[in-house]
Parts: sequence; C-alpha cells; structure tokens
Amino acid sequence: MNVEDLVKEIKANYRPKLKVLEWRGDRLVLLDQRLLPFETRYLELRTVDAVADAIRDMAVRGAPAIGITAAYGMALALFEREAADLDGALKALELARDKLSRTRPTAQNLFWALNRMYGRARALVEEGAVKSPRELREGLVAEADKIFDEELDAEVRIGAYGVQLIQPGDWVLTQCNAGSLATGALGTATAPIYIAKYLGMDVSVIAPETRPWQQGARLTAYELRENGVRVKLIADTAVGLVLRRGLVNLAIVGADRVLADGTVYNKIGTLNEAVLAHEFGVPFYVAAPTSTFDLEHKPGEVRIEERDPDEVRTVRTAHGKTYITMADVDVYNPVFDETPPRYITAIITEVGLLTQPLDRNIRRFLAQRP
Repeated sequence: MNVEDLVKEIKANYRPKLKVLEWRGDRLVLLDQRLLPFETRYLELRTVDAVADAIRDMAVRGAPAIGITAAYGMALALFEREAADLDGALKALELARDKLSRTRPTAQNLFWALNRMYGRARALVEEGAVKSPRELREGLVAEADKIFDEELDAEVRIGAYGVQLIQPGDWVLTQCNAGSLATGALGTATAPIYIAKYLGMDVSVIAPETRPWQQGARLTAYELRENGVRVKLIADTAVGLVLRRGLVNLAIVGADRVLADGTVYNKIGTLNEAVLAHEFGVPFYVAAPTSTFDLEHKPGEVRIEERDPDEVRTVRTAHGKTYITMADVDVYNPVFDETPPRYITAIITEVGLLTQPLDRNIRRFLAQRP
C-alpha cells in the first residue's frame, strides 16, 4: 500500500481511544494530564487566562497539543469579552498572544500557532473579509479548527512514512510522551507504532520513566496500554544497558523544536538516548511536523525552560507528591535538552524522511514549501 492510500485508510478508520482536547462552541475542553493515570478529569476553559494556566501548569503538554490549545485560546479572547470594533478585537488578540507566548519558552509550535492566528486575524480585517468582531471570532475558530485538522493529517503522514522503518517483532525505544496525549491525535513518535499495530504488525515499546515529571511512566505507558500496544517501562538510568544489550531495534522520539541545522530540542533525556544509540549502532529517529521547525535560531540561542525544583525533590503518586530528599536542597531542573544533528539518523516529517546531511536537506526541503 502506498503512502497516500495508507493515509486515506488511517484517517477513515483509525480512532485513538483517548480524547485530549475538543472545541465546544464557546469553550475548550482539555483532558487534565496532571492527574493521569490515576484519575481522568476534563477542564472547561473559557478565558485566555485559563488557557495560559493550563499550558503553564502542564495540564496540557506536548508541542503540537500546546500549539492547538493556544490557537483556540486566541479565539477565546474574542468570546471572553466582545470588542466594540475590529480595532479593539485586534488589540485583544495582541494581548492574548503576548500572554500565551509567556507560558512555555521552548516549544516552537506555541509561537507558530500564535503568530499564525494573529496573522490570520489581521488578514481578515485588512482584506475586508469580516465586518464585525463576531465575524472575526468565527474566522478565528475556523482557523484553529484548520490547525487541528492539519495536525491530524501531519501525524497520519508521519506515521505512514515512519512505519516503513519498523519490522515485525521490533522493540522501539522512545522518550517522554510524544503520543496522542501530546498532540490530540496519533502522536508523532507513536504514530508509526500505532499504524504498525493497525496493520497487524507485532511491535513493542520500551518507555523510560522520564523523570522528573514521569511522562513516560504516567502517560506513555498508560496511553500505549489503552491502545493495545505492548509496553515495558524502565528507569531512565537503564537506557544505556538496554541499548548495549540490543534490547531495542530503533529509537523514535518527538521534538519540541528543530533548528535549520538539525539540532533537536526535546524532553530532557533525549540527548542521553541519542548519544548512546549512536555509540551502540541503534538508529535514532526524530518524528516532528514541519510546524516544529525553527529557521531563525542557532544552537545555544533557544531558551531551555527550567521548572519548579520541587519536581526533582519529589515524586508524584496517586496521593500527591512525596519528598525523596531534603526540601531545601539546591536543584537544576531543565525540562528539555539539545541534541546535535550528528546523533540523529533521520527526521520523520509529514512529507517524508529528512536524512543526513540534515543541515543541507532541511533548508532544501523548507525552501521548496509553498
């Protein structure tokens, strides 16, 4: 089956079991991922502040899902209070964009979605396509819906290209959660895995716990089991031994930002995996839609988010947080790391594989985009 036929079949027939976010006319409903896997609760967001809090506090996480959420957050700015005129509406959107852009500094999709929504608003007004704030609001909801639909299409295509890298019986190493919980659909790193499962292939996953927020233990293991994929959870410190002993056939991770030279910013621990995979001859793939690519910054210029030291001092349980060290010990808690392109075998995108040399092939590919 060729890629286009596979994409059509998957979009027509495959449905993930977990619903992450949904627009309901005048509000955004989000699955609160802070409580998983112990409790399933949904948040109803009606204001820009509520959306900002959900992104900042990681009720929603994963670069694509953050981008989609921010897009609907922009639309909510015009539901929250009706502007007197179009100039007032644009001002409200500018304020919303600034507020939402301060929530998470590393994920490129956030800024991409905010700029796209604000740019679309200005275009609708300047072209005379809307005559009132209400019409502009409707146009922005339609644009956010389009971003969501495009993300689904991109994930299916990432999966259709990525599944060609998987053989029956393979074990796949991943990192953090780049699954449907992080995107709202099939995920990025998990899309090839879910499509392999759909096609009847025997495929399994090894998921590191991903301290300190435990996205691998709490989210990836939970999500894969819900979708019928065999998963084995390991401690982060076991990654080297797993690769050394050949217990995985390939690694697929997601990305929060990809630079023009192929440098990848992803959840902390990705760099460790990439270096070790390179050392032990295991192919290391990054799965990311083109909305994650950043052509403006160079390595070292991207701000890597640091979070609450208590995330390292404690562990999360079904009953809350438990301290595992002194409550005042000094902590360095970066959320992402920076993987040089030499450790990456290829990047799986919605238009195919970008192979080495990544710096040349990324720029060549992006220059050809319409």
